[in-house]
Amino acid sequence: MNKTTSIILTIVLIAGLGIIFFGDLKNNINTASNEATQNTEIKNGIQYVTITINMEDGYLPNISVAKADIPTKLIVKTNGVYGCSAVLVIQEIGFHKTLSHTGKEIIDIGIPKAGESLRGSCGMGIRSFLINFS
Repeated sequence: MNKTTSIILTIVLIAGLGIIFFGDLKNNINTASNEATQNTEIKNGIQYVTITINMEDGYLPNISVAKADIPTKLIVKTNGVYGCSAVLVIQEIGFHKTLSHTGKEIIDIGIPKAGESLRGSCGMGIRSFLINFS
């Protein structure tokens, strides 16, 4: 194999690994942005923020905006998760639990104040989501 062929194969390999590990970053960012405005709902004076976890995308949306000064509950929906993705850690409220592989968990997060944020992550801290309260 000559030097030019080696260089071309290396470039193709690096590009392929980038696509495998990072996917379509523009599409992932746009998806998260579009969903961020659609994942909160107020029913009977309680605000519900819904986050979905799946193995391909992690937490969706990964950034949410919710209202402050309202009793708030976080709904975490799992869809075939396993490994560290099945472990949810929310330091601000002392939450640490292994979730069902597929199901729904409702977490009372109290009454957040304006300017506060809530960050959740997988057990290893690799994937995360953020809820900003305003």
